[in-house]
Amino acid sequence: MAAHVLVFPFPAQGHINCMLHFAAGLLDAGLHVTFLHTDHNRRRLGLASAAEAEAEAEATSPRLRFLSVSDGLPDDHPRSAGDLALLVESLLATTSAVYRTLLASLCAGARRDDGATITGLRDGFPPVTCVVADGMLPFAVDIAEEIGVPALAFRTPSACSFLAFLSVPRLVELGEVHPVPVGTADDLDAPVRGVPGVEGFLRRRDLPSFRRGHAKTTDPTLQIVAKFTAHNCRARALILNTAVSLERSAVAHIAPHTRDVFAVGPLHAMFQAPAAGGALWREDDGCTAWLDGHAERTVVYVSLGSFTVISPEQFTEFLSGLVSAGYAFLWVLRPGMVEANHNKEVLQDAIKAVGGNKARVVEWAPQRDVLRHRAVGCFLTHAGWNSTVEGVVEGVPLVCWPFFSDQRINSRFVGAVWGNGLDMKDVCERAVVEGMVREAMESGELRGSAQALAQHVRRDIAEGGSSATEFKRLISFINQLSLNAGHYTKPG
Repeated sequence: MAAHVLVFPFPAQGHINCMLHFAAGLLDAGLHVTFLHTDHNRRRLGLASAAEAEAEAEATSPRLRFLSVSDGLPDDHPRSAGDLALLVESLLATTSAVYRTLLASLCAGARRDDGATITGLRDGFPPVTCVVADGMLPFAVDIAEEIGVPALAFRTPSACSFLAFLSVPRLVELGEVHPVPVGTADDLDAPVRGVPGVEGFLRRRDLPSFRRGHAKTTDPTLQIVAKFTAHNCRARALILNTAVSLERSAVAHIAPHTRDVFAVGPLHAMFQAPAAGGALWREDDGCTAWLDGHAERTVVYVSLGSFTVISPEQFTEFLSGLVSAGYAFLWVLRPGMVEANHNKEVLQDAIKAVGGNKARVVEWAPQRDVLRHRAVGCFLTHAGWNSTVEGVVEGVPLVCWPFFSDQRINSRFVGAVWGNGLDMKDVCERAVVEGMVREAMESGELRGSAQALAQHVRRDIAEGGSSATEFKRLISFINQLSLNAGHYTKPG
């Protein structure tokens, strides 16, 4: 049976980006791919109808198609980081049922446990033989297995953060995250004992979290993600977008908890994602031309990701520090990124007023093209995993200002383990921003470490490297599942 993989990302920009590159790798290997968006994101992508989505996919590859399901929320819902728990609940309540019906129809023609064959296969695609679902969508794995389709879990954050999420029960037992770490600096800087392999450098303030402040119970969103992480380990296999040169120890500590694990990244540097179906914001076309007008390594690139929301006070401190550093900067400022109803025109005017011709603000940027541009000297980032590895691959020094989830532990690795940047965690003061930006732009030691790390990762993704070899093993794994799909029996 021809291998046909349904790829289902969590409906957020970073998850979509990463899993599109993964889908591209499957296509390169000759597999069929159905990429599943939510209806809301499909419309944001400009694919107003299923027919348009099909046409976009067909133009890229005859073995790729885009489909969509409802996320259960109204179109005007912000779907922000603060609403993560609500989005997860809606996906479970609404999307799971629609997904079940869709997946059953996409298995048309596949032999089931009782020997029956479902007919009605459409558009020339073979039946779905495997599901690769985002680890934040555990129902997608469970439903696939119930239907009789083997399913793999894909986690888009770092392996080290996955390991930390997996360790949450132990961290709670030790009192590391229950209640949420609060109090003096000494409390937050205390070493963490409950995550294996990170002894000696991981502190309480580096643990993945979704809020700070006084609380009587563990962060509920952290509990959700920890629960999903444990569930991911029960899937047919776990896929991680990482390389052994970055996270060998974390992958080794995760492996005993899984049925199989594949470290196959950074995927963005291995496969070219389809042009259609990716960016939820329109990328500014003028970024490259603007960068062309600046000398080598004289521009600070600033992007805080697709979810981050900052206060007007943080915006002011951040901007003042950037301006005082004295370098030109390109800042990605999404609509709604600054809270309290500050509209984008006011924010853009503020940047232009203090930055003059040395500042450019855009709603979204072609980030990989920006990072590889000769004019970019450092990357001021929220330390989301996609942004982190994109900076790593290009050898650009990072200044990390993390907010939640895996960003906090990623930034610690940047500053304390890999040495390719600086960790500005829990601080937003203009003097600190100014000092760290200058150091990242001017330190030969940081730049040397960043470029050395890039060389290690490039060896991982090259032919014969660890990530390239693991991806080939993953393709063989999926093909073997597909060969067995006709007589596959779900595990008891």
